[in-house]
Amino acid sequence: MTREHLDRLLEQALLADDHDSLASRLYDVALDYSSGDVSRASILVLAAEEWRAAGQPARAMECFQRAVEDGGEAGFDPRAGIADTLFELDRPDEAREVIETIRAEGNVSTATAHTIAETLVAYGDLRGGLEWATQAVLDCDENDPEQVALLRTRYRIRVDLGLPEDELDEMVS
Repeated sequence: MTREHLDRLLEQALLADDHDSLASRLYDVALDYSSGDVSRASILVLAAEEWRAAGQPARAMECFQRAVEDGGEAGFDPRAGIADTLFELDRPDEAREVIETIRAEGNVSTATAHTIAETLVAYGDLRGGLEWATQAVLDCDENDPEQVALLRTRYRIRVDLGLPEDELDEMVS
């Protein structure tokens, strides 16, 4: 599967507002997939996100887990998606366990840290989200394409917490 083919599928589903069909199609593609421009893990993560958008978190969880097992490049650690889905399923203790496992293993990508920060904020843990966003900003390379979005997320969290601007906030342009 090429990136262009995948983009067309996503665009069609967006226009039709049909997340179920796209999730099912992506999942089927991933199961039969051997190679292409996009990794199987990446396709599984996209299928998981579509299942979540379709209101089927259990199916999303299965796709995220398969992406973890696949081990291919997925843009971010699929376990961050598992944590987000566990929160959605009202299983916050398990979600926090997954997040702590990711932290303990270290070497967290900027995209994964950003996903975790957004997840924590979405489920009411602004301080936890700020901690993840701040550490990711401090650890990321200034050429990291995720840096600007992460700085904006961090700034938004700090505003929501009523904190004054700091030197990292000044980097947001």
